[in-house]
Amino acid sequence: MFLTIGTTGTLERPATDLGFLLHKHPGRAQAFSTSHGTAHVFYPEASAERCTAALLLEVDPVALALALVRRGKGKGRGGAPDAALAQYVNDRPYAASSLLSVALATVFTSALGGVCRSMPDRAGAPLPLRIEVPALPARGGAELVRKLFAPLGWERVEVGAVALDEQFPEWGDSRYVRLVLEGELRLADALRQLYVLLPVLDDAKHYWVAPDEVDKLLRAGEGWLADHPERPLITRRYLSHRWGLTRQGDRALELVRLAESDDLDVDSVDNAVDESTDTEEKPVPLAEHRRTAILEALRGAGAHRVLDLGCGQGQLVQALLKDVRFTEIVGVDVSMRALTIASRRLKLDRMGERQAGRVTLQQGSLTYTDKRLKGYDAAVLSEVVEHLDLDRLPALEYAVFGSARPRTVLVTTPNVEYNVRWETLPAGHVRHGDHRFEWTRAEFREWAGKVAERHGYTVAHLPVGPDDPEVGPPTQLAVFTLTDTEIDKKTDKKKEAEAA
Repeated sequence: MFLTIGTTGTLERPATDLGFLLHKHPGRAQAFSTSHGTAHVFYPEASAERCTAALLLEVDPVALALALVRRGKGKGRGGAPDAALAQYVNDRPYAASSLLSVALATVFTSALGGVCRSMPDRAGAPLPLRIEVPALPARGGAELVRKLFAPLGWERVEVGAVALDEQFPEWGDSRYVRLVLEGELRLADALRQLYVLLPVLDDAKHYWVAPDEVDKLLRAGEGWLADHPERPLITRRYLSHRWGLTRQGDRALELVRLAESDDLDVDSVDNAVDESTDTEEKPVPLAEHRRTAILEALRGAGAHRVLDLGCGQGQLVQALLKDVRFTEIVGVDVSMRALTIASRRLKLDRMGERQAGRVTLQQGSLTYTDKRLKGYDAAVLSEVVEHLDLDRLPALEYAVFGSARPRTVLVTTPNVEYNVRWETLPAGHVRHGDHRFEWTRAEFREWAGKVAERHGYTVAHLPVGPDDPEVGPPTQLAVFTLTDTEIDKKTDKKKEAEAA
């Protein structure tokens, strides 16, 4: 198996910087052991103008045969009747597949992660890249290869069919293609694409697909897979058609896709242009309007210690961290999957000690009282209440307003009246399939007023996003503030507890 990665450069920024980014010296040939053979890295050319790195995977036929025998004893795709014959007659040593994908991850681990201490700027910037894979199995043909790579920012995607036998062209083409990619991309992004799409095009893996493959897919697909038009096919094939894992992967990727639009189930709703304006500037996403309104309200309330209840993937937590006035930030969510994605988004494992000391992510249900949530200046419920059944709202109300009792509570929720302004949202549909309800402005004000009265808060209402004169804003925000009387009671109770 063989592929090459090349780039161009100048005397000021030589192409041989590729060696630093790959962590492999252009002046040496290196060999690395893998589970199915030896991976060789060498440079056919290395000058200031042009540099090309080659990865050659020399497959061990004995190790491969033993692996196929083990797979043949099991169930599923690996246990097909022809598995025994496949020990002796197969294309694995010659055509790019999951074997080469694993070798990429083994040999170029740091480059896949975008890590280069000696040249961090180069690692984070696009490079003029040329990648060639001479023999690539493609179940779906050249057209599928183009569909997979064309949306990823490559300026040129050249796919050439490989004939079954060049001496007998009438036999037609084989299922193999020669792939050439050219364009300006970050090296890490290009490697991650190959890591995922090589086994996807082959539609086979040489190893048992375990649940941790979902996490691998999410890591390698970060930044490009969630919005890929062929995402369902990629997920299904990468996870070897295992229905349970595919469903899990699709859900996780959908969370990623909806992160910036805050769980909207319609296409480009947050990017919809207000028809009352004639500007051609790119509109600000509704999710960004929402975070801005929340941050302004928290600053106005003088909050320093903040709870993000139902934090999801951590977008608001990330925004809060950028403002030093918020000294303690706690993200709470019932989903461990969402918290894991939030941790990756925030890069908690690489965060400095002082910054890491400001943020905590913890699992918890918002419909149960939790002593850990007491004593904070403010709590935010951003696009949360509509995901609960109406008969569960009293439990959330008591847990937040009755038990935790922060001085300020911010609640945002969709304004159902505004839905008519989005042509892509069918009449009578809510914005996301998991929304149990969506309130009108009057319904939200009625609920908020009763909550405030029961628990000793005042409440003010603010629009979020363009405030339409007929149907109001797309999102409505309620700012609950604990009354002075209740604050005094809270202070007295704290003093009594300390004295006791």
